[in-house]
Amino acid sequence: MIRGLYDWTLSLAGRKNALAFLGVVAFLESSIFPIPPDVLILPMVLASREKAWKIAAVATGASVLGGIAGYAIGMFLFEAMGQTLLSFYGYSEQFTEFQSLYSEWGAWIVFGAGLTPFPFKVITIASGAAALDPIVFIVAASLARGLRFFLVAALLWKFGPPIKSFIEKRLGLVTMITFILLIGGFVALRFVG
Repeated sequence: MIRGLYDWTLSLAGRKNALAFLGVVAFLESSIFPIPPDVLILPMVLASREKAWKIAAVATGASVLGGIAGYAIGMFLFEAMGQTLLSFYGYSEQFTEFQSLYSEWGAWIVFGAGLTPFPFKVITIASGAAALDPIVFIVAASLARGLRFFLVAALLWKFGPPIKSFIEKRLGLVTMITFILLIGGFVALRFVG
């Protein structure tokens, strides 16, 4: 099932209205869909490198809006819908662990999950269910998703097809290193300033 969904999503990249499909996939991925928008971003940027920034912007905006929808699912529909989605994807136990961490680390959890291949929908739903401050959620989601999608677009714009296989094989590592560097920078600023 997942492989078929993946192949179908990838086929959307070659269509005339690929940007609209990208927006829909990015929106749904942040709330209910299992395939990340990177599947469309990679071939779209490689096909039209001059549109890299527009593609990244659409993915970012739609992903944040989808994150808000996921937040609303967690906030208002968790009992009816959120628990079902978390169970379907096998993340019910992880949700309980995340919920206990939200009071102290909510913004960092959203930011970290927004950068990594971890299913963002779990975090968006958890953020709503844990009643994370919506402004904190939106800012963290915007920064993380923007950084992730613009970084992928920038690498593809700069290096073209050779970087595609590198990103596909090491996306988790690349985003994790970026996340560690960002946290290190914030910690350094806190202790230096």
